[in-house]
Amino acid sequence: MLPFDILEYQKRLMETKQQMEAQGIEVLLITDPANMNYLSGYDAWSFYVHQMVVIILDQPQPLWIGRHMDAAGAKSGTWLYDENVIDYPDYYVHSTTHHPMAFIADILKQIGQGNRRIGVEMDNYYFTAKAFSQLVRHLPDAVFQDADLLVNHIRLIKSDQEIEYMRRAGKIVEQAMTKGITTVKPGGRQCDTAAELYYHMVAGTEQYGGDYPAIVPFLPTGENTAVPHLTWSDDRFQEGETVSIEIAGCYKRYHVPLARTVAIGKPNEKILTTASYVTEGLSEVLQRIAPGMTCEEVNGIWKQSIQRHGIVKEARLGYSVGLNYPPDWGEHTASLRSGDKTILQPNMTFHLIPALWLEHFGIEISETIRITETGCETFTNYPREVIIRDSVFLNPSDGKIS
Repeated sequence: MLPFDILEYQKRLMETKQQMEAQGIEVLLITDPANMNYLSGYDAWSFYVHQMVVIILDQPQPLWIGRHMDAAGAKSGTWLYDENVIDYPDYYVHSTTHHPMAFIADILKQIGQGNRRIGVEMDNYYFTAKAFSQLVRHLPDAVFQDADLLVNHIRLIKSDQEIEYMRRAGKIVEQAMTKGITTVKPGGRQCDTAAELYYHMVAGTEQYGGDYPAIVPFLPTGENTAVPHLTWSDDRFQEGETVSIEIAGCYKRYHVPLARTVAIGKPNEKILTTASYVTEGLSEVLQRIAPGMTCEEVNGIWKQSIQRHGIVKEARLGYSVGLNYPPDWGEHTASLRSGDKTILQPNMTFHLIPALWLEHFGIEISETIRITETGCETFTNYPREVIIRDSVFLNPSDGKIS
């Protein structure tokens, strides 16, 4: 069941321990489900209850601690020994009198880890303020420190197997985008397009089945394209509207996002002109990006391109992407923006989304890339232009009118 060889998990564990040692951490509590997956292989929709992977600096294997009914999945779906899977009773779940972190604290004390320097992911979605207060209360002899993003930074550079999974995710998102766009037409409902997108994101291709993405399809329509991160309604598409579609293919939890703008009927010249600014800037970035550059320098290429047309964009150009769970496919580490001095290295992967959200409309055209030894590789092959849904439809797979 494991998506990677055990040696790869052991390499990840070794790199994590090296970072722990550098930061003076003796015990690391991993609650981010993506980091749990990365280090152990655990993959289940159980992150709505408290669970964690525990890395002890001087122990050869991590511990998995979680809900009793989820322990079987940890035993069958990870590389850990069964005795390293520890579960708490169900009366700890959503209880006002018992908290899972109290149980975990007792386990740590029982195995002699209650007085050590403990790192926790302080800014993780799934590690609550109450969880931290419970740990502090029940481990009074421990010293806590913030270990947020420790594992995330290790995830920045992908292995060849991870890259292969992202290539498969790229094929899935290409097909989902192609199929979803065919439902964008006057009188069609936004929700039906979302359903078509979802179907093909999950069904995948004939070669590779898909997985649920960390983010739902974004589908702002009409003037709402000026607003990012909107989903869909049951409203019907109208002639003359544009639609921004942002989705991701997901394979073995690895994501490749893709965004495109679709016009229902012939778009006005302002939309086409603005889209040309976006694609021009994106093309310049793709041509010039290379290992050794900083994230800030890459963003500077984009900024200079759009500034030639009198446009200033406050938001970042892109961000590192890969393995993740809801609510986000981003890795929360490197961002292509001013001030980020992260140096690009081969097998880093980024979602470039040089979108423009203006007063009454927006343009989204994005690419997910891998940094190579000399430049970059795109994970998808899709037209970088406004896709016009009229009496004919441009088939992105072959560039022909059908």
